Amino acid sequence: MANFQVQKSTALQTITLLSMFLTTSTSHFFSLGMAFSRGRILGKKALWERLVLFPPGANFTYHFQVKDQIGSYFYYPTTSMHRAAGGYGMLKVHSRELIPVPFDRPEADYAVLVGDWYRKDHATLKRLLDSGRTLGRPDDVIINGKHGKGDGTDEPMFTMIPGKTYRYRVCNVGMKNSINFRIQGHTLKLVEIEGSHTVQNVYDSIDVHLGQCFSVLVNANQEPKDYYFMASTRFTKTVLTSTATIRYEGGKGPASSELPEAPIGWAWSLNQYRSFRWNLTASAARPNPQGSYHYGQINITRTIKLVNSVGTADGKLRYAVNGVSHTDPETPMKLAEYFGVADKVFKYDIIGDEPPAKTSDKITVAPIVINATYRNFVEIIFENHEKSVQSWHLAGYSFFAVA
Repeated sequence: MANFQVQKSTALQTITLLSMFLTTSTSHFFSLGMAFSRGRILGKKALWERLVLFPPGANFTYHFQVKDQIGSYFYYPTTSMHRAAGGYGMLKVHSRELIPVPFDRPEADYAVLVGDWYRKDHATLKRLLDSGRTLGRPDDVIINGKHGKGDGTDEPMFTMIPGKTYRYRVCNVGMKNSINFRIQGHTLKLVEIEGSHTVQNVYDSIDVHLGQCFSVLVNANQEPKDYYFMASTRFTKTVLTSTATIRYEGGKGPASSELPEAPIGWAWSLNQYRSFRWNLTASAARPNPQGSYHYGQINITRTIKLVNSVGTADGKLRYAVNGVSHTDPETPMKLAEYFGVADKVFKYDIIGDEPPAKTSDKITVAPIVINATYRNFVEIIFENHEKSVQSWHLAGYSFFAVA
């Protein structure tokens, strides 16, 4: 796990990745949010900024220019369940000095990567999915790759000076579960969600779903001693909790053994999500206010309803959209289009704008390609009839949830 910091500028940024897996790995710069999502790190004048393929033991130096984005993101391998083995890290994209930020510069900026954890290795987890089974329940929750004992013997992961304010960037890098995070005895002021500054509401705890990243400000205004940063699974029968120690500089005394519990039920999470608001007067990557984008005044030209489902096909566990589970053909689709043989490789619009009456009856495995008209303004409706939370990622686009 390695974290990187870049600044939004006209200069090229450089990141070097090393593959330590025994199979070829593909890295993905990614962040997903339900509220304000920057689907990936956008690179200027580059089409393939999203995926990097490199074999075991190889280095890959990645040169890219950060475009109109700031905020908190993370990267991870997309192949062979390598993410379950800890192949991820944070990307912090800072505003240029001339762009005003709607809060004072914090004393320090901490990266916090939380997620569920499995004792089984990534190869075993992959075999489970390929055999038609699910991942099952996780064994634990980790914070920056560690699980705190919570008995006062852990070394501090974060340090705060009394009276100072700190920024914690928290991303859920897990495989399956939503996570609630909170800090013992402190409140969390939400200031950013994946590159968008938010109305600065104050919370006791925040639910962060798979792929999401949040930035909160924490004021070190409590008695100088140790406190616990806590991360707990949500929507699970058995709640798993991990702790990390925050130590006040010069403080005396261990953290209290009384740990605040995570909220219960999905209604709490949904109501909290509805409280997130864009800060329409703040600037993001450019000096103009975020609210200068008049999306509400654009007519919708098309509505696409996407319903997710889960089942088995050919003996394997498959997730589907409108009854179809995507698979990549042997010939890359863009290559087939370029040479005019797309009709021999895949079919366009195999799923329609409306889902079939019953999406769970049968799952078809085929490439999914939806035709769209350039510059049309499309409304996309997501429906989840399953019993678990589903995460959606729209690669290469920013999207705004309106209901």
